[in-house]
Amino acid sequence: MTGATGYIGSRLVVQLLRAGGKVVATARDLDKLRRFDWPDEVTEVSLDVADADSCRRAFEDAGPVDVAYFLVHSLGEGDFAAQDLDSARTFAAAAQEAGVRRLVYLGGFVPDEQLSEHLESRADVGSALSEVGVDLVWLRAAVILGGGSTSYELIRHVAERLPVVPLPSWMNRTVSPIAVSDVLYYLQAAATPALPPGAYDISNGEEPTYAQLIKAYAAGAGLRRAWLPLPSVPAGLVAAVASRLIPLPRELTADLLMSLPNSMKSTDDRIRTIVADPPGGLTISTEAMHRARARTRTAGVWSSEDPLHRVCTDADWSR
Repeated sequence: MTGATGYIGSRLVVQLLRAGGKVVATARDLDKLRRFDWPDEVTEVSLDVADADSCRRAFEDAGPVDVAYFLVHSLGEGDFAAQDLDSARTFAAAAQEAGVRRLVYLGGFVPDEQLSEHLESRADVGSALSEVGVDLVWLRAAVILGGGSTSYELIRHVAERLPVVPLPSWMNRTVSPIAVSDVLYYLQAAATPALPPGAYDISNGEEPTYAQLIKAYAAGAGLRRAWLPLPSVPAGLVAAVASRLIPLPRELTADLLMSLPNSMKSTDDRIRTIVADPPGGLTISTEAMHRARARTRTAGVWSSEDPLHRVCTDADWSR
């Protein structure tokens, strides 16, 4: 498990352990793994995905590995695209050499249009992981809803901090959201032979607009807001302004907002014909945002009642 200290990775560790899996959790700094309240059966291994020798040693230290998750990214960290591409190639080569059966990667949608740097980078990483000959399951998600996720926190902070919410025309484009609990469900399924190698969009089947998601959050939180429709304001200008008004890291906010004009609507629901929906069905957006608001960093990721709750190891800007 790369990215084990991240938002998705830390929750996926819990999901896999509860399903009876044996998990090797990796990090460049092992002290960061010890912030989490995982049980002792997690094997801790030092790994720097950007370093070929570190990758080889990590697989040697881990012992036989059946499935390797690639969940690292450098979004908001300068030249993240080149860094992530090099890391993907380095890690995939080491996995192939170690005899790993399958790689699992979580990226973004790849619409047939000019992509933002963020989305193009996510697509390049997926392509790089597929080049070494190891089976790859590439799950593609757009707006992930859950306390502590960057997509959700961006929606939350815009709704909570701006009494007048500007709505550029491109915020009326439809998107395909998904709750983090369902992302984890599909990531777990991706490790099994039941899901053939390939790229799959994952979503909850709904098609709200960005504007509707912000309005739904405000309504659910009991916030009275004024909505200000605008013409097609350049995404770069919105990113420059918004990144100074909300508490997410400035470069991360800007990189995400620059992707909003791209189409984030799923055109592929094949995975639902192969993997049964989770018990109770996929989580609708309003329910996901309601559950995300229900708890605020009061527990660790293992002891939390719901993966949609914010936990004490989530980023400080999710407070």
